[in-house]
Parts: sequence; structure tokens; C-alpha cells
Amino acid sequence: MSEPALSHRQPDRQTAIRQARAALLGPGEVRPTDALPALGLEPWIARSWQRCLADGHRPEDRLDFEPISAQQQRQVQDDNHALIEAARPVLAQLSRAIAGTRYFSLLTNAQGVVVDVQGPVEARSPAATIARVGIDLSERAVGTTAIGAALTELQPVWLHQGEHFFQDNQVYSCAGAPVLGPDGVCVGMLDLTGVEVPERPELRHLVARAARHIEDALTLQRPWQLLLRLNWPGTPMTDGVANESDGLLCLDGEGRVLATNAAARQMLPRPLLPPGAVLHASDLFALPWGLLFDHAQREAPPMDLPLWSGLRLQTLARLRHASAPAPSPSTLPSPQRGLKDLETALIRQAVDAARGNVAEAAQRLGISRATVYRKLALRPKQPADSGR
Repeated sequence: MSEPALSHRQPDRQTAIRQARAALLGPGEVRPTDALPALGLEPWIARSWQRCLADGHRPEDRLDFEPISAQQQRQVQDDNHALIEAARPVLAQLSRAIAGTRYFSLLTNAQGVVVDVQGPVEARSPAATIARVGIDLSERAVGTTAIGAALTELQPVWLHQGEHFFQDNQVYSCAGAPVLGPDGVCVGMLDLTGVEVPERPELRHLVARAARHIEDALTLQRPWQLLLRLNWPGTPMTDGVANESDGLLCLDGEGRVLATNAAARQMLPRPLLPPGAVLHASDLFALPWGLLFDHAQREAPPMDLPLWSGLRLQTLARLRHASAPAPSPSTLPSPQRGLKDLETALIRQAVDAARGNVAEAAQRLGISRATVYRKLALRPKQPADSGR
């Protein structure tokens, strides 16, 4: 087979970026963006460039990296204390992973303002001015960057030199990932940036992994009484050995859900609740929720955890303190109760969760309505007399 023509070869990265910039940012009529991915430009970059243009910016405009006021900085530090504390150990680990690469890490709040910096920053370099607490690195302030993109797209990103909108930013290469709080709302982002460094797209995986660790730390900061580590059956799960794929779900002493990490939110379908209602363990799990406290008090090995969907997870439940308040006796089955009583309690809880709708409860449990009536000694409702 003959060598393909030179014009048909995939362009190198720098050439592809220059072609993409000419196509979208060059003078004259803006060209369609549907062909840009063929040039190696990811669609989210094109969307960011277009937003910058719509705001009246041009790539040659000069940037002024000035920090927010001292008073604003103090307020930002206070407002993001929990995020900063959760991230500190992770940033220290990142510094080890990127040692020798001339990349450093930035942590920002949800608005893109830097709240912490770690790693080797060459203070004498003019480009290092971005590595200061209080600098606003949002898309609105400095155009297309990994920071603004991660906060807007809510996904891990990689950005290399000319993929930044402004020419002043083309010395940077950076990877970014959003950090979501225990309620699933973005609270900030983590960024790895290098100045005039070789391209390291693998840093996107590293920064995404580090952001998940920060999210787990934020989840565990909540004042929980019971922690459920969740995973699918067959996944090894032991005390003292964290699995990166584990879901984390925190409950208070009454079984209310206080916090979840991203993995738990993906494993557990969120039921429809009335406005203002608090999510409860009984809304998620098809068993009396007090059994989870019993499991934790006995420090038992992982147990199967049935969901209302019919799927099953496994969980390792652990109390925060030995003196953590136990659930009320009405919801915590006695160890002496037999399987028959446990089955009845499960069915009764399903009927209660369905607000008395026996058909709905039976469907959730995968049994017949007749079985529900028999187990609970209920009398089926008789249809109204149509002759009256």
C-alpha cells in the first residue's frame, strides 16, 4: 500500500491548533465549527471561544492578572474554608506526583478565584503571576482556560498553549477538573498548570482522580453518625482499605441522608420527593434502615443491601463513635427477631413508603398483592357498589 499523500496526513498538534484558530478566530466571516474536531479541537473549546467572542474579546487583547481586594480575599478564604482543608492533603500528594514536571496545582472556588497554590512556581517568571491566591481565573476574566472550562462544562479537561483564547495565555498547558460538594453542586475546581512545558494530556486523569479525593474528604466532613461504604457485589471491601470506586453515604442518627459522594450518587437512583422533603435511608434501601446501625454496632463484614429497584449493592457500615446515638427501638429490629418478623417488617415498611398503596409496594418488592395482604393480615379493599 502506498504512502498516503502529505496533505491527507493528520496535522501535528501545533499545526492543528493554528488551523483551528484561523478557522474560528481569524479575520473575516466565522466558519462553521462542525469541522473543528477533525483538526483536533474539542467541541467545548470551540464553545468557549465563541463565548469569548460574544463578550467582545479578541485574542490579542492584553490581560491584567490582578488579585481581588484584600477584604474580598479574606471573605473568599472564610467562605471556602471546608474546601481548602479537604484539599490540603490531596494537594500535597499531587506535588509528589508532578515533581520534576514544572507543573503546579491551583485550587479555586466555584467562581474561579484561586484559594490555594501548591508546587514549584518560578516566582521571577511573569507568567507565574496566575499562581497567587486571590487571582480571578474565570472564563469571564481570562478567557478559555482549564479553570473556566471545568467550571462551565463540569467535566475534566486538558488545554494546551494555543487552545487558550487569549494570546497572553498561550505559554500555559493545564488540566482541570470540577470539585462537587456532598450535595452534587460544584464548589470549586482543581487545576494543574505548567509554563512553557511539554504537553502532558495524561494529567487530565490525574487531576480528575485528585478532585474525587477532595470530594470524598468534603463528604466525610459532614457530622455523620453512620457511614455506608457502597459498591457492587464482588468488589473487595475491608476496614482500613479504601477503594476509589466506593460510594460514600453519610446518615444522621435518625437515618436521614446528610452527604453522598459522586460514586454513591451514580449507584443510587434518587427518588422523587415532595419539595423540601429530606432524603431518608428508607427511600433508598428495601430493608428496615435500623439494620444498618445494627450492622455497624457489630462491626460486621460487608452485607448485601437491596434497593427498591431490585438491584443489590454491598455495604460496610461503620459508626463515627462508639457512643453514637442508636435509632429508635421502633425502627431497630431486635437481634432475637426471626426471619419471619424481619420479612413482615420489610413489607410493612414498603407499604408505608408507598403511602398505603399495596399494589405499588408489591411491585417494588417483586411479590403479589395477595402476599402483601396475607403477610400483614390485611383485608383487600372491596370495589364500591356501582348500584349505589
